Amino acid sequence: MNAPTRQPSREDFRLNHRLRVRWAEVDMQRIVFNPHYLMYIDVAFTDYWRALAIPYESIPAALGGDLYVKKSSLEYHGSARLDDLLDIGMKCQRIGNSSVLFRGAIFRGDTLLVDAEMVYVFADPATQMPKPVPPVLRDLLESYEANLSPMEVRLGSWGDLGTQAGALRQSVFVEEFKIDPGLGQDASDLDSVHALVLNRLGQAVATGRLMQEGPGIARIARVAVSSALRATGLGRTVVHLLMQHAAERGDTRVVLSFQCSAQEFYSRLGFNAIGKPFMEADVPHIEMARALEPRRFP
Repeated sequence: MNAPTRQPSREDFRLNHRLRVRWAEVDMQRIVFNPHYLMYIDVAFTDYWRALAIPYESIPAALGGDLYVKKSSLEYHGSARLDDLLDIGMKCQRIGNSSVLFRGAIFRGDTLLVDAEMVYVFADPATQMPKPVPPVLRDLLESYEANLSPMEVRLGSWGDLGTQAGALRQSVFVEEFKIDPGLGQDASDLDSVHALVLNRLGQAVATGRLMQEGPGIARIARVAVSSALRATGLGRTVVHLLMQHAAERGDTRVVLSFQCSAQEFYSRLGFNAIGKPFMEADVPHIEMARALEPRRFP
């Protein structure tokens, strides 16, 4: 493979991941020890899959194969130092029959420090023999690089969405948070409107439900996001979608009760605490509310 003929700029990359250089990453010259740049690239590579709404560990089961590193090359243009804020760009540059070329770059401001190329081969996990890149993966990568959303958002009944929403709730509430299984699903599901976010592999990655609390009052509950994809905006997407639906049907107020640990998240969405914290399923909860307007939520 020939070396890049043009140095990349920040605008070349669909994804940019920011990190700060830590003390443990600098050497006796007080610059970043060169192997750490490859680690920075790998961190951005993982974040790339997170931006695709794909939990990376699910790829072998979902696609019948996995991506294996064939080649990694770095070209150094400058050095990073302690406490530098770095932006690591990542993009899929080319897809072959069984290989995928990713391009990465590390910037401090607009200054290019490191240029990287990584060649991955799609292969059978058991034999590690190359296999053709599956069409669904090819389409996913090409669509994301074309600035298309990697997700599908649905609103529907429990009958339509309950199987996948229930499985995600089971994974989050029961298996991860150890909440009583009886609290994960109840009769209110049948009368609620449900939101479901699916990635392009058809996997449910976020869900929530909207109930009618009273005249003009909606209640949002059972918001769950796949653990590998938290802090990516999926929870906000679900809540905004449910609030939009509530506003369109004429509700003027929405309430919810969630673990106190999530209070800051809902505060950023315009919710205010009402009342004092209380215990539910042995976990501190807080009731929150906000007004609704008949408009689209960002």
